[in-house]
Amino acid sequence: MIEPPDIPGRLPLAYRNQEFLDVPDARPLRILSEYLHPLSHFRKEKIRDTIVFFGSARTFEASASGRYYNEARQLAHRITEWSENLDERHGRFVVCTGGGPGIMEAANRGAAEAGGKTIGLNIGLPMEQRPNPFITPDLNFEFHYFFMRKFWFAYLAKALVVFPGGFGTLDELTEILTLTQTEKLVKKMVILLYGTAFWKEIVNFDALVRHGMIDERDLNLFQFADDVDTAFQILRDGLTKYYLEPDREETPSIAKSRI
Repeated sequence: MIEPPDIPGRLPLAYRNQEFLDVPDARPLRILSEYLHPLSHFRKEKIRDTIVFFGSARTFEASASGRYYNEARQLAHRITEWSENLDERHGRFVVCTGGGPGIMEAANRGAAEAGGKTIGLNIGLPMEQRPNPFITPDLNFEFHYFFMRKFWFAYLAKALVVFPGGFGTLDELTEILTLTQTEKLVKKMVILLYGTAFWKEIVNFDALVRHGMIDERDLNLFQFADDVDTAFQILRDGLTKYYLEPDREETPSIAKSRI
């Protein structure tokens, strides 16, 4: 699109008027832009689907919980290396994170070190959240609206790997579990909780069943892993079963997702 030239004395076009774009009445345009801007880049970069890594922004390589940083890095490297060797024309199972430090940095770093593209869905926060340097430049996005960021986490994801984390990680995990449980995500989703002892201490899933808050079959929505080899095997086997085997008639396409 050729932009009209600025002419002295002429009022700016509405879509180029920053003062207007910042007012409450323009909120729908801002929301829509956080849908269309990533969409255009994903199409340009031929990103078909993702593996989303969640986890604490406070888990650093040299911290007491540094093993999780290193293992997230290793797992992202292995899954990217595997996906890069698939006979596919489009980007499959691209590692995607919230774009910040900690576990997010580790996963982006591992994917980049394996020679793959990697996505960062960053959001402006008062503390902690700055884009890490390992995100593919054309796949580095900054969000204002949490719900639009969450949409892009869920819409492209075929698998979710959740490392130990705080409020944000719990929020993201339970939202995906709810969408899966209620079948608002028609597609199959591999959900992996990394660190069994942590997750069973933080969330008493068995108690939720015992009190009738969830059905026992809901425990089948996710799996646990405590090492990179097991986690990689669960991801590879699940993604192969749901998305790479010749008979895909029972596998809903992403276009049918109800979110």
